[in-house]
Amino acid sequence: MTRLSVNLNKVALVRNSRTLGIPSVVRAGEIALDAGARGLTVHPRPDERHIRPHDVYDLAALVRGRASIEYNIEGNPFENLLDYARKLKPHQCTLVPDDPAQFTSDHGWDLKRDGARLKPIIAEMKALGTRVSLFMDAEPSAMVLAVEVGADCVELYTEPYAAAYGKASQNEVLAQYAASARAAQQAGLLVNAGHDLNRDNLAALIAAAKPVAEVSIGHALIADAIELGLAATVREYLAAIARGEQGDV
Repeated sequence: MTRLSVNLNKVALVRNSRTLGIPSVVRAGEIALDAGARGLTVHPRPDERHIRPHDVYDLAALVRGRASIEYNIEGNPFENLLDYARKLKPHQCTLVPDDPAQFTSDHGWDLKRDGARLKPIIAEMKALGTRVSLFMDAEPSAMVLAVEVGADCVELYTEPYAAAYGKASQNEVLAQYAASARAAQQAGLLVNAGHDLNRDNLAALIAAAKPVAEVSIGHALIADAIELGLAATVREYLAAIARGEQGDV
């Protein structure tokens, strides 16, 4: 079964807008795991715009207490990611070629250009016992290059698919992802997927690219949580008001 790894960056982004420590990133992780998620993902950027160093360590401690749950730390290995890998030895590190100033990850690795630099880093991470995934565009011919630099898996960058979903180009784009997944699997790689996946477009991707080892989803999932969980939260606050009015404190 495809693992769902919940990316907690947006929970941290909301928390960082105040100094109250809420919402708790760790509590959000607990809720996600209790609901059936099989992993947690964080992307600790150098500017600490969302996930901060203490979050990375606190979530590592949370995951250590739960059998069969995986911890995935993603980021640029030429910035701060390697330090976390050495100290925490997470189950998986997803290497992403993003610049510190980037708004969000928006492209995969060019392994013809960056493969030689990545190879020793990948080797070190694997020696630590960490599975290494490379964030890659859906280009079937590039999958063998991921094997050559030592990766265990690839995470297909799915924003182009999400942008095409529901449009005339959907089937054509989805076929490109299916071909990329097959090329990766035939090369001996696990296939992960992530970026702009949501409740609407996820099933079609899973069906086309299966077997998919893991999907990492954050923005859409947290946005859905605001809608799907807001009514229950309002009811809790109304109940608290009622208890106060009745003197039941």
